[in-house]
Amino acid sequence: MESNSIKFLTLGIESSCDDTSIAVIDEELNVLAEKTASQIDSHKIWGGVIPELASRMHQEAIMPLLDDVLVEASVTNPAKEISLIASTTGPGLMGSLLVGAMTARALAFGWNVPFTTVNHLEGHIFAAIANAKDLKPPFISLIISGGHTEIILVKDFGSYELLGTTRDDAVGESFDKLSKFLGLGYPGGPIIDKLAETGKVMYDLPMPLCDTDEIEFSFSGLKTAAINLAAKLKEEGRVFCKNVPLNDIAASFQNTVCKILTSKLALAFDKTGIKALTLSGGVAANSAIRSALCDFCNKRSITLYMPQKHLCTDNGIMIAIAGYFAYKRGEVMNHRVSPSWSLW
Repeated sequence: MESNSIKFLTLGIESSCDDTSIAVIDEELNVLAEKTASQIDSHKIWGGVIPELASRMHQEAIMPLLDDVLVEASVTNPAKEISLIASTTGPGLMGSLLVGAMTARALAFGWNVPFTTVNHLEGHIFAAIANAKDLKPPFISLIISGGHTEIILVKDFGSYELLGTTRDDAVGESFDKLSKFLGLGYPGGPIIDKLAETGKVMYDLPMPLCDTDEIEFSFSGLKTAAINLAAKLKEEGRVFCKNVPLNDIAASFQNTVCKILTSKLALAFDKTGIKALTLSGGVAANSAIRSALCDFCNKRSITLYMPQKHLCTDNGIMIAIAGYFAYKRGEVMNHRVSPSWSLW
């Protein structure tokens, strides 16, 4: 077996929000090691991510995590064995981004290896390549998470066009807010997904902007309608009754989200004529959405690339892959930390 010393190894660091994640990949995109420290248990009591707490927890986790990853990847002399360091520098939470980016810069300086910055959204686009190394542009990328809802045309790696985004709430944000109102906890996506498994689609909920030919999303109205429905049923004392259980509200809400997403994707594919779709972001782990997109793509003869669920959430693997591809095409960047860094 070839030793690490003569391989091109990329170290990827992701810390844009509340997950500290570090990975090492080789030039064939094999994952040699990856570890993630989740902060969910610390934030859930507040019903959402507390930025100051998140940055402090990144500081506590990042160096022990790095040590563990290097051991797992059999890297004993990183100054000689690591060839490139890639780190997220935006978009995201300023404090969280600074912890990962400053750590990465310091390591690159100390080890005397190249350093490149990665846009978090570009990282999500490259998450699909972890499972589909032969994926080539052009393709459409749907990124759905607590902070993002974007349909992106990937013309080439490094060349992106925003086809549509949300005008208000991100899709994952709407899941979280509905879950919070229902008293189900945080994060709302997995909770509602699980609850919907035993529910029925009983309620017609609005599909904002779906009567237009714009590739734009709006989830605020849907979220509000679902909350108002739950409030009305609660006033009637029916929410916890067998004939109107919470799981039916969850199933109806989730079904409407699926219809909105596929409606806007249909516009994107009609506009571009492209026949490939990648899915990423934390909400991409939702079982109903994954199933709906499989059906959508099958009917339209579109090739769908879906990462494994653990690659949908923020992870160091996607940052390492995105950084490596940027390095290969000669686009090593030194972008400053920016919570609002745009990919286009």
